[in-house]
Amino acid sequence: MPYYFRLGQVPHKRHTQFRKPDGGLYSEEVIGAEGFSGISSIAYHLHPPTVVERIEDPIPYGVEYTDLDFLRHRHIKGFEIESGGDWLAARRYVMGNEDVRLALAEPTDEMDYFYRNAVADEVVFVHEGEGVLESPFGVLEFTAGDYVHVPRTITHRWKFKEGVKRRLLVIESFSEVRFPKRYMNQFGQLLEHSPFCERDVRPPSELMTIDAEGEFEVRIAKHDYLHRLFFRYHPFDYVGWDGYMYPYAFSIHDFEPITGRIHQPPPVHQTFAGRNFVICSFVPRLYDYHPQAIPAPYNHSNIDSDEVLYYAEGNFMSRRGIERGSFTLHPGGIAHGPHPGTVEASIGKKGTEELAVMVDTFRPLRLTKLAVEHEDPDYMFSWRPEAFASPLPSNGH
Repeated sequence: MPYYFRLGQVPHKRHTQFRKPDGGLYSEEVIGAEGFSGISSIAYHLHPPTVVERIEDPIPYGVEYTDLDFLRHRHIKGFEIESGGDWLAARRYVMGNEDVRLALAEPTDEMDYFYRNAVADEVVFVHEGEGVLESPFGVLEFTAGDYVHVPRTITHRWKFKEGVKRRLLVIESFSEVRFPKRYMNQFGQLLEHSPFCERDVRPPSELMTIDAEGEFEVRIAKHDYLHRLFFRYHPFDYVGWDGYMYPYAFSIHDFEPITGRIHQPPPVHQTFAGRNFVICSFVPRLYDYHPQAIPAPYNHSNIDSDEVLYYAEGNFMSRRGIERGSFTLHPGGIAHGPHPGTVEASIGKKGTEELAVMVDTFRPLRLTKLAVEHEDPDYMFSWRPEAFASPLPSNGH
């Protein structure tokens, strides 16, 4: 997290006596990354967070990748992938590697348990839907267009507003997700040239502090299983916490695009960074303003990375035949660029209303068997001039 935050009651000094009104001690917990060297928060529970009543058999929760490994550009029709169930049952993994996994989810049922990812930070892009993320750190409201970042090991539960469509892109990072270093000064503050600032980051707003005893199921994702632990005390029993690790939301609509006289490279869209991958936001923006500028991106070869785009809203000026909810995967090793006719059509255009999330990885991605079932087999050949014999729409998209 980029800055310190505090909510509720905490003692004057850490690791000192902090007593309840009845004289008993609150139970202190340090939640941190990278041993004791990374970011952390210190929380104060009504009860010890360690009391487990029972454990049930774990649920297999691995990802089944395809052995198919042909070098080709790919288009996955994400909205064709059927989903349903609660937050975890609804996940449909599309692709991944040793650093990151991408999934779609369309939850239809509420969670009657709590969830904790013990190995991965989760960045959830809310394509459609609204509700609250509940965690011991408090209540975090979210709506369409939000990135919701839940650090690993944080117990939480998603609650969606009734009657509202729910579509989510889930990005699991097997490392801490951070803001790009080039946006921050040596003290960790976001700089003036950053496309967003701390005011755009929304931490939890209020504590719940539930004092309840019973059997509360927490499903913990680790080693390709969901481990089912039943705790004696409700996990949302914090009376206070402070630190740098906590869930937060950031809206893609608060990302201020960086533009220039000539076409800017994809890193200007970067929003988050993980180990060996980045997450970028494509948002409505003005096009390049050099008198001879070509707004369409140039052909380029991703020598060291695979490029994934998730198309959310609008029309992508350089792409044709792409739908809402589609993924394109352009792997390293072969060039890609604008579709036929889009370069000339882009000249003179003033701006774009596109909305998309891009994930660039520096290790090859593998598709899941489910993704291959919903692939457009002709996408690799869509740069042939005859593939788009009909004229472009008048708006150039």
